[in-house]
Parts: sequence; structure tokens; C-alpha cells
Amino acid sequence: MGRRPKRLYIVRTPVPLPPEPRLEAGPPPPGITRRRYLRMLSTLAQRQPDLTVLLENLCDPGNLGAVLRTCEAVGVGTVHLLYTIEERPRIAPRAAGSAQRWLRIQEHRSVEEAYAALRSQGMRIYATAFAVGALQPHEVDWTQPAAIVLGNENRGVSREALEAADGLLYIPMRGMVQSVNVSVAAAMLLYEAQRQRAAAGYYDAPRLPESEWRALLESWLKRERRLPPHGSATG
Repeated sequence: MGRRPKRLYIVRTPVPLPPEPRLEAGPPPPGITRRRYLRMLSTLAQRQPDLTVLLENLCDPGNLGAVLRTCEAVGVGTVHLLYTIEERPRIAPRAAGSAQRWLRIQEHRSVEEAYAALRSQGMRIYATAFAVGALQPHEVDWTQPAAIVLGNENRGVSREALEAADGLLYIPMRGMVQSVNVSVAAAMLLYEAQRQRAAAGYYDAPRLPESEWRALLESWLKRERRLPPHGSATG
């Protein structure tokens, strides 16, 4: 018997999508294709500056990469990392799909420091935990500024981070296994946030200040010019 052909299973949206918003940034500079340039502009136009994730002591490189990939996919532009026990792992390039190249990564040394940074931006902090009073994803108003805290694969979110959070989140489980992978949990929560924000029109017009998206665009263009034609960056 011959080998079964390899197939790439890609989730595709089966319905037409509305036109993507664009930023008025002029023509593409030399060395950047028009298609690549428009993709950058569309991405920046849909960034959600008041939605983020704080990852506390994630130790698996694949999980870290997968969460970053989901964050970038739903329009999160900045991801916060907090390492107080484990060392920050190397980002697994295949799991991340180069998402780290398009994200701003902010690292913190304590829960207090991380939460202060989030609250300075007006964000309400939701930590994930099975606990009395925890909310299901659809019970949160994700159109408001929010940060999701996800913890270590074995220990979960630390007690200090749970006690200092503004609210708790849990994902209902209907089977014998009472947990999901941390990257899966991140995707469930972030896509509920995206659903609510899309319904509210949050992706229909740019939300980043012009000075901010122009600075990001310029940094992306500089990096793209430095890469070889088929180069990729890993973190």
C-alpha cells in the first residue's frame, strides 16, 4: 500500500468577510510588495490596544508560542509576561508561527508590577481559576478594557495574582477531564472577546493613535528590509 498523501488542514471562514479597514499611509516603500504592505496596514488598523494577556510562569515553549499566535490573530498587540519562578522559555517558532515578530512583549518581575502596568491603562484584570464566583467567558463585557491572566501549566495562576485580580474566569467542562491546555483556554477566551468586539464594531476603524501605528509600521518596515527574501525570525 502506498503512503497516504499529507494534507494541510486549515480552518477557513466559509462566509464573505467585510472589507478590512485600511490606514492612510501612502504607497508602499521600495523593497516591500504592495500585498505585504496592505497586510501590515490592515493588521495595524484592527489592533485592540485595550485587550491583552498576562502569562504567569508558562514553562512550555510550545504553549507560549501558541498563545502568542492566538493573541496576534485576534488583534492583541501587546502581551505581558511574568516570570517569578520558571525561567522564560524560548518561543517555539513553529507554534508561534512568527507571531512574536508582530507583537510587543513586556516582561515583569512581580504581580504587583504587572498589575500596576495593566491598571495604569485602565484595564480590568481577569484571572483564570475554578472558584466560587468565577464568571464564564460570555458573562464578561469584553468591549471594556481587559487583561486575561493565564498561569503555569501545572500550578495555574498564583494565589497572589488571583487575590489581586478584579474578577475570576472559568471555562465550563462537561467531560471526565476537567481541564484544557493553557493555549486552548487562551483561544476560547480571546475569541469570545473578539466576537463581542466585532459585534460592537471595534474592528471596523483604527483604534491605535496615529503616532503609535506609524511608529509600529516604521519598525516593521525596517525589519522587513533587513530580512532575506525568504527569511524568518524566531524568538
